[in-house]
Amino acid sequence: MTDTRGPQPQYEGYAAGPLPGEREPAPGQAGPYHPPQAYPSPPGGTHGGRPQAAQQGAGAAQAARKPRTGARTTPRTRKARLRVAKADPWSVMKVSFLLSIALGICTVVASAVLWMVMDAMGVFSTVGGTISEATGSNEGSGFDLQSFLSLPRVLIFTSVIAVIDVVLATALATLGAFIYNLSAGFVGGVELTLAEDE
Repeated sequence: MTDTRGPQPQYEGYAAGPLPGEREPAPGQAGPYHPPQAYPSPPGGTHGGRPQAAQQGAGAAQAARKPRTGARTTPRTRKARLRVAKADPWSVMKVSFLLSIALGICTVVASAVLWMVMDAMGVFSTVGGTISEATGSNEGSGFDLQSFLSLPRVLIFTSVIAVIDVVLATALATLGAFIYNLSAGFVGGVELTLAEDE
């Protein structure tokens, strides 16, 4: 192999000087050589290249690490898909019975309040006078609407309607539970999707 680089410059100082292992130590140095440090060593000393206090506080810092302020965390909503396979007729009957009783009581109270409001406005007297004049004759007075639509009669009529409503609503709800159970056996029932609100 031929060297084509030509004559190379000679570095006399480098070639004439001793090798790094052959150099004699400076007269002021004694003991091992310590390179200069950019930062002063901590007062607690170091262990394995890291300060002991920093190693002890590393676990606490990781445990108390807070998320970055710039990171956006979107809440994850869990969803569950359930299917109503069967409705217990006994529980349906009890719930429908209580609800129909509450509806009947509300109907009676609403009828009484409505009658008192209409009586205070003079609706019965005005309409009753018109009907009595229209149905009256020379021999006798006409139909008396005020005595027919008195408050006791209205409350009795409303109470009868409420009792019939309680019986019919309870029976229909129980029959509906039986029909639902039969249809759920064929088609599998009604499916519901429930989501957790966070």
